[in-house]
Amino acid sequence: MSSSSSKPPASATDAEIDKLLSREASALQREMEVERIFKAFKLNPYDILDIDESSTNEEIKKRYKQLSLFIHPDKCSHARAPEAFDILKKAEAELSEEAKRENIDAVIAQSRSLILKSLSLPLNTPSTDPALRRLEPSFKVRMRAQTKELLIDEELRRRKAIKMNLANEGLEARMKDEEVATKKRKAEDDKLWEASREQRVDSWRSFSNTKKKKKTKVTLLG
Repeated sequence: MSSSSSKPPASATDAEIDKLLSREASALQREMEVERIFKAFKLNPYDILDIDESSTNEEIKKRYKQLSLFIHPDKCSHARAPEAFDILKKAEAELSEEAKRENIDAVIAQSRSLILKSLSLPLNTPSTDPALRRLEPSFKVRMRAQTKELLIDEELRRRKAIKMNLANEGLEARMKDEEVATKKRKAEDDKLWEASREQRVDSWRSFSNTKKKKKTKVTLLG
């Protein structure tokens, strides 16, 4: 029976075996990281990058660089590594854009307030407070869950607004089309009316002449 390609030769040294095991462990970790990215909540870039919300821009960029190199398709054999790479890139881009990060941070702040209110704790309670550290599920888990709920609500509202705008644009487009069609019909009617003008004039002249002749005939009989 042929030996596996990953199996070290019988003459391999301990150092070579350690190096091979380390490489295999690294490959497994890369694949596990790809799976983690796909399981992360896609509307929360902090969740995708697996980084704290209080991280600085420099820390976010450093984290993105680490992860993107770690699961880069050239280094990771996972079939969906390219997709995971693109997801990471989008998450980093969202947090690099000031307006988008402010919006996400506002949702996270709202989540924090809602949780603290539900626990009857002051809104300025620090995360290191014993009351929060004793929580089960943990305060971090609760924060992620509450933030997820709020982000989903916000996304649904955004999609609904887009749908309504598209519907309004469609209605406006139909109204414009109808207006154009009405003007076109009027122009065609005016053209036909003008084209038949001579015929109408001739008919009127013929009618007038006939009427005059009848009137003259009646006079003569009298």
